[in-house]
Amino acid sequence: MELHQLQILRELGALGSVTAVAEAMRVTPSAISQQLAALQRGFRTPLTRKQGRTLALTAAGEVLAAAGAEAIDAVAAARNALDDFEHDVTGAVAISGFHSVGQALFGLLLRELTDSGPAPAVHLTDEDVAQSEFPALTARYDLVLAHRMAHSAQWPANGIRSLTLVREPLDVAVAATHPLASRRSLSPADVAGERWVTSRIGYSPDDVLRAVAAVANRPVQVQHRINDYGAVAAVVATGDAIGMLPRYTSRSVDDRDIVRLPLHGVNTLRSIDVLARPENLRRSSVRRVIEALQRAMARLSG
Repeated sequence: MELHQLQILRELGALGSVTAVAEAMRVTPSAISQQLAALQRGFRTPLTRKQGRTLALTAAGEVLAAAGAEAIDAVAAARNALDDFEHDVTGAVAISGFHSVGQALFGLLLRELTDSGPAPAVHLTDEDVAQSEFPALTARYDLVLAHRMAHSAQWPANGIRSLTLVREPLDVAVAATHPLASRRSLSPADVAGERWVTSRIGYSPDDVLRAVAAVANRPVQVQHRINDYGAVAAVVATGDAIGMLPRYTSRSVDDRDIVRLPLHGVNTLRSIDVLARPENLRRSSVRRVIEALQRAMARLSG
């Protein structure tokens, strides 16, 4: 039993397929299968089972994967002890963020790091995925900026750590010429009968809109499904539909022809969280980036 085999077992449980593990670890699927077979030879109890066309962990495999995660963390702690002792904050840190948080936060983050002395070598990318897909990204990036609606399931606790940067409301956006534009706030009954531009299913605006329909006890008319908030605002400005915009992370949107209004009667809060594998959080450079993210988000939401 070797450490990298335990890591493969853990990733199989987290990602759900040999192909996904191979992609995350940048090796071939056959190499992953060979290592799983080698690991299995050390145990009489099956660690994996066929589930349709994919490979899943058995109960024994899940137990070993959880114990392996602790072993990986312990080894990472030992490997990074010298790094922490020498206060090396310039190591490389790979960061993924969903589109709107990248537009709003990446520039502020770079300025925060530049202004605070020697900085980590950050590598930024955007991954526009549904809420359920964020945890898997921690296999590819040191830090993952993710969003989660307040009423939805918590992030997985096994092998992942989360830190909330901010709790952000989603506001209703209407054209400046819309009859609702003069209101100070809105209720589900006020907006359920409108035509809507919202996100694809699995993203925050669509979650809120389904809550609006439930509270108002009537179906809503979805005319457009657009994930880019700039495009949403452009559609709203024409008066063709009303939409949802995050209060902090869509500030780059042109508001000259739209009005944002708080929505009461449903929970519109989403948390913007940092997700990471626990071993990555032991690195000084990663912790330095998290501190800069906290400062940048405080400026953005202030």
